[in-house]
Amino acid sequence: MKTQKVIKNRSFFFLISFLFLTSLLSIKTLKKVVPQDIRISGSELFSQNDVVKNSSLNFPIRLIFVNTNFLEKELKQNLSLKNVSVNRELFPFSLKVHVNTRTPIAYGERMSKNEKILGFIDKDGIFINKQNVEEKNLNKLNIHVFGWKEKFKKVLSEIFIAKENYELEIVKITFSSDGFLTIEEKDLKTIFLGYKPKLINYQLQIINNLKDEFKKNSFSLKIDNIDLTNPDKPKIKVFKP
Repeated sequence: MKTQKVIKNRSFFFLISFLFLTSLLSIKTLKKVVPQDIRISGSELFSQNDVVKNSSLNFPIRLIFVNTNFLEKELKQNLSLKNVSVNRELFPFSLKVHVNTRTPIAYGERMSKNEKILGFIDKDGIFINKQNVEEKNLNKLNIHVFGWKEKFKKVLSEIFIAKENYELEIVKITFSSDGFLTIEEKDLKTIFLGYKPKLINYQLQIINNLKDEFKKNSFSLKIDNIDLTNPDKPKIKVFKP
């Protein structure tokens, strides 16, 4: 009988504890998140206010109603982030936001509603707004990209990869308003690549071959521009004395 009584007491204790914990969790999840409850890690560049301004959520909002996946997508897009994770935390009560910023490798310029927007470009060809870049990452940038658009990301990424693999000294990349691509290389000067992004890798290989060949006889000193819009028939214009 004594043993049964102990078991009943323990069962009653666990039941009360379970109900208390369940009640506490329910209260916590229903509690409203205010901007001060947002905890940001991974970078000191962003504030609680940045999260609020770049989200469609209306703060204060109950913790249980925060759609973390949707918020991650919004912040990644609006803050030009490489990655972001959002988690609801009960103890301590908070909305945890961990960010991974992008590292710029070039200056960038794009147009938006007839307004020139200055920023930066990362190795994936992603445009980063000025305010979303840490100052420590701005050293040694020597490439300028003009006329950036979302559809040019892949081409830019291919150019940046080739720059490293082939040791090309590209200093300027320009997309005209209708998408005509021109690059400037330190030795080969102006290179016209045209409208066909699917040819970019082939064109870059030819540029590398030309640079290697011209290095042997210093011919690049005489080059004005190179037309590779038809990469099978390169046209080289030289300065006339």
